[in-house]
Parts: sequence; structure tokens; C-alpha cells
Amino acid sequence: MAKQEEKFSLEAIVIEALPNAMFKVRLPNDKEILAYVSGKMRKHYIRILPGDMVTVEMTPYDLTKGRITYRAR
Repeated sequence: MAKQEEKFSLEAIVIEALPNAMFKVRLPNDKEILAYVSGKMRKHYIRILPGDMVTVEMTPYDLTKGRITYRAR
């Protein structure tokens, strides 16, 4: 059985849109990370633009990358 990873979520602001559904986002502690769009958001064509507030899910193993799981309205 696979071990359940301990993920944590943070609110972030999208700074820049990059190719292949990748984004540069700024976390509340002013760190910038690279984040990609989760599969469900891609499937349902959720558009993300610079300036949007998003929820980023991260793992403690690599704090430079994350997954965008929600876009606030």
C-alpha cells in the first residue's frame, strides 16, 4: 500500500502564466514557486489568469513546486 502523503494547502496569487498550464505564483510569505494546474481543473477548462487568487497544494518534500487545486472567484 502507498503511504498517505502529508500535503498542505496555501492561498497564493498568480504572477505569470507559463507554457503547458504552468504558473508562477506568490505565496503569503513572498516566496515564488512554480505551480501546475490539477487534472480536474484542466478537464473542466477552468481558466486562470495573472492576478487570480488560487489554492496551491504542496508537499513537504519539494517546497519549490505545487499544484493549483482551486481558483477563487
